[in-house]
Amino acid sequence: MTLPYTLAELMAVHAGRQIKDGEVAFIGTGLPMLGAMLAKRLHAPHAVMIYESGVIDARPKRTPISIGDACLVPDSAMLGGLVEAIGFLLQAGHVDLGFIGAAQIDIHGNINTSVIGEYHHPQVRLPGSGGANDIGSLAQRIVIMLAQDKRKFVEKLDYLTTPGYLWGKGARQEVGLPRGGPAKVITNLGIYGFDENLEMYLESYHPGITIEKIKENVSWDIKISPQVQETEPPTPEELRLLREEFDPQGIFLGGRE
Repeated sequence: MTLPYTLAELMAVHAGRQIKDGEVAFIGTGLPMLGAMLAKRLHAPHAVMIYESGVIDARPKRTPISIGDACLVPDSAMLGGLVEAIGFLLQAGHVDLGFIGAAQIDIHGNINTSVIGEYHHPQVRLPGSGGANDIGSLAQRIVIMLAQDKRKFVEKLDYLTTPGYLWGKGARQEVGLPRGGPAKVITNLGIYGFDENLEMYLESYHPGITIEKIKENVSWDIKISPQVQETEPPTPEELRLLREEFDPQGIFLGGRE
């Protein structure tokens, strides 16, 4: 099936659509950056984008290649550091939305970005938390983005780096987390929400992706929403901005072939 857009473009668009006008959003490297730029231009002009490097209210004129890219600084409201971004804003409860990635994720949205295999003798040593544990613990809600396969959607994490809903209802409050939890999971196959039991379920499947394929790429019996439908496509203007202004070199979107 040939689409007029790529799945990476679709993921970036839906990342941006999670940001509401006036919100404070903690942005990670990659597709969330493009989503933030889309949101700021199209439907959330008063949203404030912050980065772990300490840039507050970033307004980049080109594609940032990392959270420390100098292009995030011009026209920003403030250039601080970890204390300002994570301490003054995130810890105090002023961050509405945070974007984080995952190497493994489970049914309750818990995340592993530390090791694959046994901790002291891992098969793969991963980058670790960075600011992800802080964001996952302290933002009002989080959106998790990753490429999906059965090795990543697992019944049991090899290591818990960042809490989602831990073991379910009431668990975050029980361990002292004051707020938050996963709102959405966006992958290259579909978009997921969380039900009243704080378990992940499929909300929408991307064009060209079947529910059967999604089930094959989850290691538990994933719940399917009764209202499940095909993921809403990007608008022509969203695609134009991504391709012509925000990532013309394909740094995060890759080629069109």
